Amino acid sequence: MHAELGTAKGLLAGLVAFDTTSHKTNIPIIEFIEGYLRGHGIDSVRVPTPDGQKASLFATIGPADAGGIALSGHTDVVPVTGQNWDTDPFTLTERDGRLYGRGACDMKGFLACVLALVPMFKGRRLKVPIHIAFSYDEEVGCTGVRPMIAKLGKSLPLPRMVVVGEPTSMMVVDAHKGPMRWSVEVTGKAAHSSLPHLGVNAITYAGRLLGELARMEEDLKALPPNPRFDPPYTSLQVTQIEGGTASNIVPVPCWFGWEIRRLPGFDATALDARFRRFAAEACIPQMQRHAPETGIRIEIGNEVPAFEADPKSAIVPLALKLADQNETFAVCYATEASLFQIGGAPAVVIGPGNIAQAHTPNEFLPVAELEKCLAFLGRVADWAEA
Repeated sequence: MHAELGTAKGLLAGLVAFDTTSHKTNIPIIEFIEGYLRGHGIDSVRVPTPDGQKASLFATIGPADAGGIALSGHTDVVPVTGQNWDTDPFTLTERDGRLYGRGACDMKGFLACVLALVPMFKGRRLKVPIHIAFSYDEEVGCTGVRPMIAKLGKSLPLPRMVVVGEPTSMMVVDAHKGPMRWSVEVTGKAAHSSLPHLGVNAITYAGRLLGELARMEEDLKALPPNPRFDPPYTSLQVTQIEGGTASNIVPVPCWFGWEIRRLPGFDATALDARFRRFAAEACIPQMQRHAPETGIRIEIGNEVPAFEADPKSAIVPLALKLADQNETFAVCYATEASLFQIGGAPAVVIGPGNIAQAHTPNEFLPVAELEKCLAFLGRVADWAEA
């Protein structure tokens, strides 16, 4: 494994060097991966965005048919803006057994391990295929993987199972929460701040809505807990807010965003209805008695389903066997696993690195985690060849 570790480090350095922050194109890194695969005689298929500025990539090693196992990861990373790094975040730096760089942990380390073992995969007599499925825009709501999943079983092979290589410290994760986000736009009426009775204060009514969200949060905490998760309830928080135009004007605009992180099985329908009912009954009538043009607009934005591994699938017992473990874990962050599962490919989450390092300044991946991941993927190849 020593040579493959060196290869993985070199590939990780190359991958980190591409600034694939989600608001930028990922085509250069896709071209790099395409070229690497082509150099080993492996064709790949792009699933591009309509404007061609981003793409997912799918490739198959072994029998050219459906089934087998897919190794999945995302190519995008979060911004480094405003973070204080000790090194260049886009230059992989090794120090004291750690590999520092943006995306080293989340999750280019897994991509590097997969690519480092491509020659070995290619040299095996695989009885079932090993697929590679790399996506974009995971960090902004798992949006990029969805067009690729829509092609599985159609123009692309449908894997029998999927390993999503998000950082789990190489522990098998079979459940995670699902984020659901709302945006709320409150429109008031302007007036001089010395004559507030002539206006409608959008921030004041936003405050009332925030108060209802605080009450909703407490009610969620009071529901029966799921001790597999930390926190053990569906969480709710306000994440963004802005409003007003000047200190002497009754504010017309106020906007805020809020989210929940749903436990598996949690139905948000009643929660959404409660919030809309509060706005319709406790806020809008009072606002519009003063000014009919005022109001509140509530929209649901991107959501990622919560995840529970399919108990009928072989993926969890296989992952436990290959990882040499006997216990699964649940996490509160979201991954693409739930989307693969809904798309007909049962999934599990296991990958190198600790999620506590994700999105942080001086993000790092221990070299030992690379070694564990390479060993795990080697056992995946053993299984595919058996």
